[in-house]
Amino acid sequence: MRPRSTVIAALATGIGLGLAGCGQQPAVTSHARQEGLATVSASAADPASAWAEGYCGAVSQLIRTLATLPSVDPSTPAQASRTSSELMGSVVNGLNRTTAALGNLGSSPVPGGDASRTAAVAQLDDLRSRADGVRQRLDSTTDSETTKTALRDARTSLDDLDRLDLLRGLNDVPQLAAASSRIPGCQELVKQPR
Repeated sequence: MRPRSTVIAALATGIGLGLAGCGQQPAVTSHARQEGLATVSASAADPASAWAEGYCGAVSQLIRTLATLPSVDPSTPAQASRTSSELMGSVVNGLNRTTAALGNLGSSPVPGGDASRTAAVAQLDDLRSRADGVRQRLDSTTDSETTKTALRDARTSLDDLDRLDLLRGLNDVPQLAAASSRIPGCQELVKQPR
């Protein structure tokens, strides 16, 4: 995910599927909380800032999900398949929550925001569909070659998720880019290590 937010890397399994978790956001100090409250109050008066804050909040949900993904157990092919299925199920749930949060934002107060959100949701829906398909194949197969193919597809899905730039939707709309630069939650997404 391109807001420089996640690091998803392969772990050694029999066929090379794995995941390294994302970094959690640092704890907020009381001074930062006070600034955040001031920003939230300001964003209530500024619809573009409020919308950008909601957008960044939705993206943050996905990053938190990715940070807490279950690990893959490569000890046996059956364990690798089962734990990879659990991981993909977590990814699917995280993508569902994020697309729901983006959908609940309401109409963008500035031109271009809705189109950017629609593009982001379409990308997430595509990834969710692929991840769910991989999860279903992992759950239903006992054939080692089919399992290997499904695990490779799972890794590809995770790599594609890691390459997404979900903040591009905000950055492509000048008013939303300016608004997001004033929102601490959006700035934290930009600062996340890659």
